[in-house]
Amino acid sequence: MQQAAIPAFFYEEAAAYIRETLAPAAPPDTALVLGSGLSALAGELEGAAAIPYAHIPHFPRTTNAAHPGVLYAGRLAGQAVFCFTGRWHCYEGYTMEQAAFYVGVLARLGVKSLLLTNAAGGIRPGCRPGDIMLLADHIKLGPGSPLTGPRFVDMTRAYDPAYRQIALETAAEMQLPLWEGVYLYAPGPQYETPAEIRAFRTLGADAVGMSTVPEVIAAAGEGIRTLGLSLITNLAAGMTGQPLSDDEVLAEGQKAFGNMSAFLKRLLPAIRQERG
Repeated sequence: MQQAAIPAFFYEEAAAYIRETLAPAAPPDTALVLGSGLSALAGELEGAAAIPYAHIPHFPRTTNAAHPGVLYAGRLAGQAVFCFTGRWHCYEGYTMEQAAFYVGVLARLGVKSLLLTNAAGGIRPGCRPGDIMLLADHIKLGPGSPLTGPRFVDMTRAYDPAYRQIALETAAEMQLPLWEGVYLYAPGPQYETPAEIRAFRTLGADAVGMSTVPEVIAAAGEGIRTLGLSLITNLAAGMTGQPLSDDEVLAEGQKAFGNMSAFLKRLLPAIRQERG
């Protein structure tokens, strides 16, 4: 049975609450989502207003301890941004439309650019924990879509080509290793089996994770330009012979926090300048 679509007024009510809470400041037109181990970057925002997700009408609740669940609005690297400290996932019991709910809210707030970060398992031969992968495309496993009805949205440029070029140039200027790859979305919450990882590599995947893709699809449907970055926090199942754990993911995220933080702070002004 198909899940009932989220009513349009849910998006409107959530956007109205955020707008009224931030008054008289205008909502930012750029949003940044911080994945596992990266939420500390929100502490570097200037003049930030904080809104717990639980206070926003119709926002799902985060149940993963690595996702604090607070929306900030402030300035980072001189740029006005919404900053989400964590997200909610389908493995927490939400539909894909619920997982991407905030994207529809951002569209109603006038957001034009969405920067998504996540923690991912590396599949590409030669990759290492601490690497940053620029998402060039994705493969979605599992049923469902955040879009409902006959919305045949083109996904050819879901990861904005101009933003990707800016990311590559910025990384080169910083002498920061950055490689483009394909992100495979698996709904989780269990980690993948070694056989699945071998199959994913055959399909052309370079990294695997349990988030981001619902939001990217929703952003494409809303006309929001999107950039995706994966922090490789571990090598995927079967690549090292060692068991996988959440502790490893969080520890690697904390170790690589400095590089990702510096990179995002250089990216934000460059992306804003490209938009004009």
